[in-house]
Amino acid sequence: MVVQHNMTAANANRMLGVTTSAQAKSSEKLSSGYRINRAGDDAAGLKISEKMRSQIRGLDKASDNAQDGISLIQTAEGALSESHSILQRMNELAVQGANDTNESIDRDAINEELTALTSELDRIASTTQFNKQNLLDGNFTSKNLQVGANSDQKISISIDAMNSKALGLHSISGTTSQSQTGKKVTGFTFGKYSTAATDSTAKFSKQKADAVKSLIGAVDAAKDSTGYMKQLNMETGSAFYLDSKNNKYATAKSAMNKDVSTMKITISNEVGGANGATYANTQNVIAKTNTVGQATTLSDPSVKDYASANATIDAVQKAINQVSSQRSALGALQNRLEHTVANLDNVSENTSSAESRIRDTDMADEMVTYSKNNILAQAGQSMLAQANQSTQGVLSLLQ
Repeated sequence: MVVQHNMTAANANRMLGVTTSAQAKSSEKLSSGYRINRAGDDAAGLKISEKMRSQIRGLDKASDNAQDGISLIQTAEGALSESHSILQRMNELAVQGANDTNESIDRDAINEELTALTSELDRIASTTQFNKQNLLDGNFTSKNLQVGANSDQKISISIDAMNSKALGLHSISGTTSQSQTGKKVTGFTFGKYSTAATDSTAKFSKQKADAVKSLIGAVDAAKDSTGYMKQLNMETGSAFYLDSKNNKYATAKSAMNKDVSTMKITISNEVGGANGATYANTQNVIAKTNTVGQATTLSDPSVKDYASANATIDAVQKAINQVSSQRSALGALQNRLEHTVANLDNVSENTSSAESRIRDTDMADEMVTYSKNNILAQAGQSMLAQANQSTQGVLSLLQ
């Protein structure tokens, strides 16, 4: 019997210490909800878990970024909706002002409203902001929305300038169709004779030559081969010629003015005889009516006359198309961002699930472990007490 080394008590005490330590860890896991509270709990699991946490928190913030982007787009698109309404009203006014039933006072009133609406377009473009950033003045270009947890995972966004100048509502140039003679010659008249330009795609000089040739043929075909030339009436286009046996027939020569709308045909009738007299007269031959453009230039939208109103209509409709294109682009980007948000939330959710399996405590399983350790601790304490009692027999030897 020994008292210096009570190995039974020592062994019971050691096991009680192990059980107590395990019981403390189980209690910590149950109270914190985490299976890994320190690196020693699961070194590899901790590293994987922290990397996943970085992804999860980055994805959550990226989703917020995309939501902010949607809010920004909605702000810009809402402003452009008002710009559209303004432009539609301007188009309505321009069409109204193009009607020549309006007097100058009516057109002045329309121009005043056009000026006010143009100024409002500029105000909207200069004051529409999101988080103190102007959206429609042309400076919001090449911006990036960070929509991922890792670097360079972005969606770029640019918004064009939407003021009146950028929309082409200043320095307006247009062409108004007018019925007038132009460079495209469609035909010629000479008294009662006329001819059409047979080749509408040909150069003007060729059209002229073809016309002259046709006119000569028409005059020659109308000659009176039996009568003496009694009159030369270039107003009516009628002429009488000498008999071919005694005289030369009429010949035609042509000359072109600088004004391409007018051709001069000179008909010279050479009369034989002793005096050799020559009778000649000239009549302008005018091209048939042709539709060409009349250029119009305006500094601002205006309906001061028909041509100006038409130029304004064209400019406003182009501006409407430009705003429509920008709104369409923003709408497409908003739809893309909405899908981006849905995807980010889905990835974050699944990554969180994976991280939970690594990091979180399985409460039911840990409760089993805790109960086991609790029972073992109580048993260990009882066994330690019994082991300490085993040396009490030594005292009986000392009595």
